[in-house]
Amino acid sequence: MSNTRPLGDTGMDITPLGFGTWIFGGSGWQYSWGATDDVESIAAIRHAVHAGINWIDTAAAYGVGHAEDVVGRALADITEAERPYLFTKTGLIWEAGDDRSGPPRRIMRPDVVRKEIEDSLRRLRAEQIDLYLVHWPDTGALFVYGAEGEANDQATPLEEYWQVMADLKKEGKVRAIGLSNHDAAQLAAAESIAHVDAIQPPFSAINRSAAADIAWAHENGTGVIVYSPLQSGLLTGTFTEERLRNLPDEDWRGSHPDFTTGLSAKLALVEAMRPIAARHGVTVAEVALAWATAWPGITGAIVGARNATQIDGWLGARDLALSTDDLAAIETAITTTGAGTGPARA
Repeated sequence: MSNTRPLGDTGMDITPLGFGTWIFGGSGWQYSWGATDDVESIAAIRHAVHAGINWIDTAAAYGVGHAEDVVGRALADITEAERPYLFTKTGLIWEAGDDRSGPPRRIMRPDVVRKEIEDSLRRLRAEQIDLYLVHWPDTGALFVYGAEGEANDQATPLEEYWQVMADLKKEGKVRAIGLSNHDAAQLAAAESIAHVDAIQPPFSAINRSAAADIAWAHENGTGVIVYSPLQSGLLTGTFTEERLRNLPDEDWRGSHPDFTTGLSAKLALVEAMRPIAARHGVTVAEVALAWATAWPGITGAIVGARNATQIDGWLGARDLALSTDDLAAIETAITTTGAGTGPARA
């Protein structure tokens, strides 16, 4: 396929944009985006695949398995030639009796991981997962999105859970293994046990805090797929303070600091991208995605959508090459607005 990039040394060449399915977890669980229509979700996945997106990102935690099930149903009758790579994650667990509307725990016990992989394969209707990632470092504690959290005496050491991931790769259940939301020191510790095929950190023009982790990956032959390159909607060009006030009660964004803290600076950065989008005849979202995928070391970015129409609003980023002047203008806007965290350039 044209316009692809090698995902580290995995042998997989992926499109610079992949389709994310967090939204498709539906309602009734912590960190839901609100109610979704499975028929519409399936249509969106198929639209992305038919448009040339060659990888789908999901996780067992999204809707407590529901998003994986939706992906499996969506791809059931996709031809082998069109079938995308499947990337999923493990390690956020609601144990028996837990209230699904409350937070899961960070758990990477070997027995849990082995149960999770079988459940994911079943829901995805797959014989092998192309990239299997540890969702978050195991702390044994309740998961709070965006917070590190203190480890307790139930935490499984990284060395132990990474060995289990390596064993799954040797057994052929997964093609490649990776770490999401792990810092450079944790990545180095894992690398001493088994090669880290890919990492998945958050990264956008607002959240640039993973720059050091991306640099580590670039130096170690590790692929990098970033999530939230549109900062969960803030960088689409359509988000406003009024929209924040009107989000459904179940939408996690309504009370999260990413949206309630420093919003005016973040929206000012979006406004600075509008002239660039106008010059190229593209959307602000496409400028933000092109900026993220131009960052040295990044292989691809995960982008979500509720429906096929939303996908069409960002697909053009695959072919958008920002000029040196464009990148300099965004760097200046990041600096002058003070939006987000991390370096303004690599």
